[in-house]
Amino acid sequence: MTMQEKINQLLKLREEARLGGGQKRIDRQHSQGKFTARERILMLLDEGSFEEFDMFVTHRCTNFGLEKEKYLSDGVVTGYGTVEGRLVFVYSQDFTIFGGSLSETQSNKICKVLDQAMKMGAPVVGFNDSGGARIQEGVNSLAGYAEIFQRNILASGVVPQISVIFGPCAGGAVYSPALTDFIMMAKNTSYMFVTGPKVVKTVTNEDVTVEDLGGASIHSTKSGVAHFAVDNEEIGIQTIRQLLSYLPSNNMEEAPIIPNDDPINRLDEALNAIIPDNPNKPYDVKEVIHGIVDNGEFLEIQPNFAPNICIGYARFNGRSVGIVANQPKYLAGVLDINASRKAARFIRFCDAFNIPLVTLVDVPGFLPGTGQEYGGLIVHGAKLLYAYGEATVPKITVILRKNYGGAYCVMSSKHLRGDINYAWPTAEIAVMGGKGAIEILRGKEIAAIEDPEKQAEFVAEMENEYREAFANPYVAAKYGYIDDVIEPRNTRFRVIRALESTKNKRLENPAKKHDNCPM
Repeated sequence: MTMQEKINQLLKLREEARLGGGQKRIDRQHSQGKFTARERILMLLDEGSFEEFDMFVTHRCTNFGLEKEKYLSDGVVTGYGTVEGRLVFVYSQDFTIFGGSLSETQSNKICKVLDQAMKMGAPVVGFNDSGGARIQEGVNSLAGYAEIFQRNILASGVVPQISVIFGPCAGGAVYSPALTDFIMMAKNTSYMFVTGPKVVKTVTNEDVTVEDLGGASIHSTKSGVAHFAVDNEEIGIQTIRQLLSYLPSNNMEEAPIIPNDDPINRLDEALNAIIPDNPNKPYDVKEVIHGIVDNGEFLEIQPNFAPNICIGYARFNGRSVGIVANQPKYLAGVLDINASRKAARFIRFCDAFNIPLVTLVDVPGFLPGTGQEYGGLIVHGAKLLYAYGEATVPKITVILRKNYGGAYCVMSSKHLRGDINYAWPTAEIAVMGGKGAIEILRGKEIAAIEDPEKQAEFVAEMENEYREAFANPYVAAKYGYIDDVIEPRNTRFRVIRALESTKNKRLENPAKKHDNCPM
């Protein structure tokens, strides 16, 4: 065979591999509103940057006649490229080949990508679109999953891992995304669950659809499994590129600094009037966030799950920060089970990857009730407390309004090694709200007043007295628990100054094999 013939053979094999399971199956994928494995990778990466691994791999199974049907790449496309010029490793399951089912060789390909990402210190983006384990391969397929899980575990906190669910992801397959840092799902075309509707019907006698059991809307609102639920794959891939722009490539680096033309001393006059005079009236904390960050740009994470707390990424003077903010618009910004675990995991990710934390506080406390207590609020609330106390990155806190009880301690207080803690003049820092405090402190006096009108007047007077004496920022400032009381419109400038002063912070936790945080 001549050199040209060998080159022609190579080109033919490449063309065959790029066709996956064939044009008919590709057309079927497109008809469902889904892109192919390679199309997804090319949309994510910078043009012309993709370098593919293992294009010519095929499965080695000879059971159930599988040896008669082989496809190049064996159901997953793997390799690396760049996003905005930065190295990123990728794998993308190909549903046109055996439904994207995981084989031993497919696992080997994914493991190679994860191993390379660890060695090179680069993020991993995995597109999941698979019918699950390749049943014909039996335990080899299960072993393949476990090999991937082990690498996800070892990579955790070393390189960012993003899982994109753009199709089915069921059974053992769900645990790899669950071990990664962020999960994205596409509405109406993706689902995740440990056991499907048929098994659920058999075991629990529940009738449930695929969408209601594990669709994007369920996992982005009820379970909190998904961090993003997007309308289509194009939007999803653009969101991934945006997310990556806020993150460092690995835990030894810092996130890239983006040139910024938003003045650091820009004043937002609206902030001076955003807190209502009535302490029980809500407002939208996202208006505060948009008012102080660079160019008003904020990438919110899990916006529809536990909306009483708001988390996401923004920049101050070009530097990435993670923002955690109580949201008075929902449940008065109270901390509950879901809000606590949502924020705690976000904080731990930011701490692992050297991203400073900016916390905006307006919290009346923890949500009372048997539902919360029976659900383990104590342990889940401790997760948030632990995450803040453990974090060694720069921590800047701004108390906007309420900051009561144990929630005061939890929300990045000075006592949990907060670096710079500010308060607006509207801040109310106390053991509890005025009404509850007066009922405890003056309960007997209140009960002794028989006239309802006089009783109401007395309670109102005592509440005002309590608020003036305790529910203000100056008592905490007197003890040094607040570093300064600042004018709301000047918050952006003060936060940027604080971040600049802490950028060279050095703090280490005690040496240990690993911690035992509340689970």
